[in-house]
Amino acid sequence: MVDTVGNAFATPDAEQPWAELGLKADEYDRIREILGRRPTGCELAMYSVMWSEHCSYKSSKVHLKRFAAVGSDTPRGPLLAGIGEQAGVVDIGGDWAVTFKIESHNHPSYVEPYQGAATGVGGIVRDILAMGARPIGVMDPLRIGPLDAPGTARVLPGVVAGVGGYGNCLGLPNIGGEVVFDRTYLGNPLVNALCVGVLKHDDLKRAQATGAGNQVIMYGAATGGDGIGGASILASETFDADGPAKRPSVQVGDPFMEKLLIECTLELFAAGVIQGIQDFGAAGISCATSELASAGDGGMYVNLDAVVLRDPTLSPEEILMSESQERMMAVVRPDDVEEFLAICAKWDVLATVVGEVIEGDRLIIDYRGERVVDVDPRTVAHEGPVYERPWARPDWIDALNADRAEDLPRAASGAELGEQLLALAGSPNLADKSWVTDQYDRYVRGNTVLAQPENAGVLRIDEESGLGIALATDCNARFCLLNPYLGAQLALSESYRNVAASGAEPVAITDCLNFGSPEDPDVMWQFREAILGLVDGCSELGTPVTGGNVSFYNQTDGANILPTPVVGMLGIIDDVAARTPKGFAYAGDAVVLLGETREELSGSSWAEVIHDHLGGVPPMPQLAAEQALGRVLVAASRRGLATSAHDLADGGLSQALVEASLRHGLGVSLTLPDGDPTVTLFSESPARAIVSLSGEHYAEFEALCAEHGVPLTRLGEVVDTGEIEAVGQFSVALEDVRSRWEAPIRDAMAQ
Repeated sequence: MVDTVGNAFATPDAEQPWAELGLKADEYDRIREILGRRPTGCELAMYSVMWSEHCSYKSSKVHLKRFAAVGSDTPRGPLLAGIGEQAGVVDIGGDWAVTFKIESHNHPSYVEPYQGAATGVGGIVRDILAMGARPIGVMDPLRIGPLDAPGTARVLPGVVAGVGGYGNCLGLPNIGGEVVFDRTYLGNPLVNALCVGVLKHDDLKRAQATGAGNQVIMYGAATGGDGIGGASILASETFDADGPAKRPSVQVGDPFMEKLLIECTLELFAAGVIQGIQDFGAAGISCATSELASAGDGGMYVNLDAVVLRDPTLSPEEILMSESQERMMAVVRPDDVEEFLAICAKWDVLATVVGEVIEGDRLIIDYRGERVVDVDPRTVAHEGPVYERPWARPDWIDALNADRAEDLPRAASGAELGEQLLALAGSPNLADKSWVTDQYDRYVRGNTVLAQPENAGVLRIDEESGLGIALATDCNARFCLLNPYLGAQLALSESYRNVAASGAEPVAITDCLNFGSPEDPDVMWQFREAILGLVDGCSELGTPVTGGNVSFYNQTDGANILPTPVVGMLGIIDDVAARTPKGFAYAGDAVVLLGETREELSGSSWAEVIHDHLGGVPPMPQLAAEQALGRVLVAASRRGLATSAHDLADGGLSQALVEASLRHGLGVSLTLPDGDPTVTLFSESPARAIVSLSGEHYAEFEALCAEHGVPLTRLGEVVDTGEIEAVGQFSVALEDVRSRWEAPIRDAMAQ
């Protein structure tokens, strides 16, 4: 029997499964108060998914509001769209704009790695499409359990296959990302997905239902039973150690349908037949209808009988909650419906009129001639619970900060330094990631200029002018555990530095804030501190926050993940022909170190790999120095002064030398500056980079550094001897370095 609005009035005391749907008792009471009655089954389904943590941001809203203080002006002008839209939109010049966003699909990717990761890519691509843009590239920051853990052998191959399988089928290059291993992610991997798209200024679209009488059309795939409560419910609860238990909740993706949907939607945009558009992500029809109506100038009527189903046994509640993929909802003028449907038919994309925009402020949904939903859409989509969760500085952090890595034993000889360089190069987090990246198409579409394993992914936007963009994602969660404020700023700094090292001017960020349970005061303190760090850091760097995602409840058996606020930085490069790669390119080039190295070993790869240690205070962000370094790197790129540039981050100078040498098989001979060689090689002080350049440009480059107050230290030169040599300390053969560097992930996945 269908539970109607009339029946809800007549049976006020009927028991309802609000707890099973993830609602708290006070939330259920509030729904009753809003409606003046109990909700129908369909209304309960809608509120439960839309008020979930994943959809409503109920534990993070009070803190996310702080991002408004950063403002919306990039170094190139104001944002065209920012926080509150489906994705941020940045003016990059020449009537071109790009839209980019990062989101999480963490819990579904543990339950079913392939489909969880694949549909994470599909969902973020549709977010970008819904802004009026053509998607042109993706990235995938991943956090997985220890490389040698049995669970990793299940999760990592499935996730990588899902990311690659979906993105490759769409014809989107995967231009960057990260793969980080840590024991805290063993039962709760992080699968973050970023997409970037390109559009002209006039092509920008909004998610709003306006104009009474305009028709509401669902198009794309039919609606099935997969993903009911998937991202919305899975992302709002924690796991136990017993492993996957919710396979039916994970969405099933079809990238070939999504490719048709992309091309169909772009033609619909070009035809001018769309007045408003929303992609279907978490919460399915519940989300699309309530958000479109809430953001519009009226209400909406929907007839669920018109929704085309793959499974005719679905109840109306299940139809509303289904998170089946590859679906969109558009608002279309009556006179344009015929053309809209014809374009969809051309692309073999299913399209059905399911409702219309109406006068007033109600979202009304009928099913089999009965009224099953009658609500104010704002109460569903935008006026959900707002929690000010308790937060408190953890009592364990003082002891953790006192346990400094600077006090650990250091190498007693040059030979030991060389062994430590090899040990870091062969550690899982610093090792070769090509087992992952070789499964991705990095160059499809022909506009990829730089991609993994470069500092940043670089894409050409305009073939005539060479205008392009750069993107990098970064976060050292070890730093964030030691100090989430500083750790978030260090993530911001590293992404800024990576983009600048490629030759692009950093202009704006998106973020994916991955944390443990918001019901834990320690976690909420970490979250709050990370937000404050990003707000202060972005304000100083002039890089506004365009939007992003919060992922809570990342814990297993009560153990939280490391706080992991991933930052995605966008940069603009005026001519991609001037980009700077990371690898040493010419024997005889000078190698210089830019920036100041401090005794900052806590939280470092050296502390982790050599001593299995995590403690102390992370490196201190140097935001003014970061900006100055960025100006030097961008100017050097524009003037053609540098043949390579590589930021210093994980593993410090040691790892930067390894990666720059292995890129093209050229070694380096250097003389370590005076001071402790352990600090010189392994400190992870920010605002540093190594640059190689020819002698003819050295004086000009030195003057450029002096102009911007960036310290320059000449280390040595690029050599073709097949060695990394620190004169008077050690010499290691590149062949040995490569052997150690290539082995870990390749060998672990071959077992």
